[in-house]
Amino acid sequence: MGRTEGEEVTEDYQIFLESKRKAHVDCGFDAVEELIPKECFDFQSDIIRWGCKKGRAAIFAGTGLGKTLMSLSWAKQVTHHTGGDVLILAPLAVAQQTVREGQKFGIEVNYCRSQSGIKPGINITNYEILEHFDNKHFVGVVLDESSILKSFGGKMRTTIIDSFCMTPYRLACTATPAPNDHMELGNHCEFLGVMNQPEMLATYFVHDGGETSKWRVKGHAVEAFWQWVASWAVMLQNPRDLGYDGSQFDLPPLNIVQHTVTPKTSRFQGRGTAKTLNDRRDARRESMEERIQRCADLVNDNPDESWVIWCGLNKESEELTRRINGATEVTGSDKPEIKERRILGFSDGSIKILVSKSEICGFGINMQVCHNMAFVGLSDSFEQYYQSVRRCWRFGQEHQVNVHVITSEAEGAVVKNIKEKEKAFNEMLSGMISATSELCSENIRASFRQSDDYNPQEKMVVPSWI
Repeated sequence: MGRTEGEEVTEDYQIFLESKRKAHVDCGFDAVEELIPKECFDFQSDIIRWGCKKGRAAIFAGTGLGKTLMSLSWAKQVTHHTGGDVLILAPLAVAQQTVREGQKFGIEVNYCRSQSGIKPGINITNYEILEHFDNKHFVGVVLDESSILKSFGGKMRTTIIDSFCMTPYRLACTATPAPNDHMELGNHCEFLGVMNQPEMLATYFVHDGGETSKWRVKGHAVEAFWQWVASWAVMLQNPRDLGYDGSQFDLPPLNIVQHTVTPKTSRFQGRGTAKTLNDRRDARRESMEERIQRCADLVNDNPDESWVIWCGLNKESEELTRRINGATEVTGSDKPEIKERRILGFSDGSIKILVSKSEICGFGINMQVCHNMAFVGLSDSFEQYYQSVRRCWRFGQEHQVNVHVITSEAEGAVVKNIKEKEKAFNEMLSGMISATSELCSENIRASFRQSDDYNPQEKMVVPSWI
């Protein structure tokens, strides 16, 4: 009995998907056990072994799960295996923080700003000065906070991907990517040389409507898509997602408090809340003075507490720094060394109050020293909000984290909207992790077989009857 035309197309397409799923093959090596830091949790050690075996891989792990330790350990394995040098690219200030982390675990990391500063082994620099390096020199590269790729313009993204297309060993590390942002997954798989973004979209996705950002996985390709992702990426928000004990990574409560201010004059009085993007911008401008003063009063009334203040406008940042006792400002126009010194000063507790923007300090920096923050207004980017909160609300935080959101009454129930977005985000994130957790767990455990060498200490006497 012959196949119908539809059956033939379906079977051919399944064969096509299967060929794509197998396209990413291991191109790495076996990790040297003695080089894995003894401080690693079991899930971290396993992911390091898996990353070495893959050779080119992505670690999508929630904030505070030790991506820095895992990436440094991976880089150390690569330098040991090849005898060559590894370059780590990181956001500003994260680089110096990584150098400090390396010292804690006995891994030497050299911070440099140009090729002339390279030393044998592991080197780290900032994304913004990549042009000062000879990418062909390195046998391995690590993208720290790799989701920053989508924050760059298309030219910078392409430069990073093209610069390391021939680098033998590549690792991308970031918090779990947005489940509905398939372009971010595309950026990663293209950087790793697994598949380019157009090919990924053509293979697994269908385009919805006229908006170029609206892509969804083809119904019959969902399983094959997540199998393919799990062949080059590991995803987790908590170690228990992969079957490990995650009790030590449960976070303290997060308290979100909305403060609503009323400007002296507003074109929205009697008209309800702002509806459009332009309306919301107008509402924020009209309430700037009141929002700034409310935040200043809140911080000054708690002089013994450490705070991080997130702003959207330069004027907000300047005024808050002037009105808050002991506040230190970090701006985009500051020299890199000034930014680094102030951010690291806040992280180590020598600076108690930091005022900045999410795009400057909201990625990659550890701020567990602080458990109070305030948003003097919010942008429409949930990711910026999420990343900013996670600077303090992460593994290692010992206190409840208090997030104060200060907005105009014309902006409506902002906190309610945040919680709705967060709920939708977590539901999608859970679905993505659930789809890959079993596959990731199997891949990690299949990438190595750990055994102890038998070292006999006693002479064995065989009974005469055998």
